[in-house]
Amino acid sequence: MTHLLLIRHGENDYTRTGRLAGWTPGVGLNEVGRRQALALAEKLKEAPLAAIYSSPLERARETAAPLAEAKKLTIEIVEGLGEVRYGAWQGKSLKRLARTKLWRTVQNLPSAMQFPQGETFRAVQSRAVEAVEGLVRAHPKDQIAIFSHGDVIKLIVAHYIGLPLDLFQRLVISTASITTLRLGQGQPALVKLNDTSGVEVAKPPTSKKRIASRRS
Repeated sequence: MTHLLLIRHGENDYTRTGRLAGWTPGVGLNEVGRRQALALAEKLKEAPLAAIYSSPLERARETAAPLAEAKKLTIEIVEGLGEVRYGAWQGKSLKRLARTKLWRTVQNLPSAMQFPQGETFRAVQSRAVEAVEGLVRAHPKDQIAIFSHGDVIKLIVAHYIGLPLDLFQRLVISTASITTLRLGQGQPALVKLNDTSGVEVAKPPTSKKRIASRRS
């Protein structure tokens, strides 16, 4: 069996203010996020990790860095673990996006959502699950850490627990949280969801609107 620790990156100024970072370059951790990354490294210092994988994006790599240093492991980049490509929505505030017609699709029928000039949730789930399957094949008996993004982690979890895509927004994945899956022979198992114990919990974004895509 493979034990996967799916870890969401730490807080950054986009998550703090309720904007979609997407693939915007240069979005690194803020002060809270850096403290969260250090706390994660402390929390997992005794974990028998065989490898550390990360989204290509800076905020994920920065969150992984203290743990990689503590465990003397190299951060291996996996493109399929990258954030949703939000297209024309990238960088926009959730408060503004809540006024658009597409907001209802994101909220109520995400399986039909095509972000303007961006990806569909179906495509994101497919490439993220394919990436995870490849890592499971490479580590059939190991524990590995995977640093990614809120929506991506939720889509991965939804796939393995059999949750319909249109319900995936019911899951909550906080910054610097750990979600544990056990995969391999037999049924997949969700061991733990959104564990933030021992890690500073970031304040909610300034927008109080609920949307899966707030998890930048």
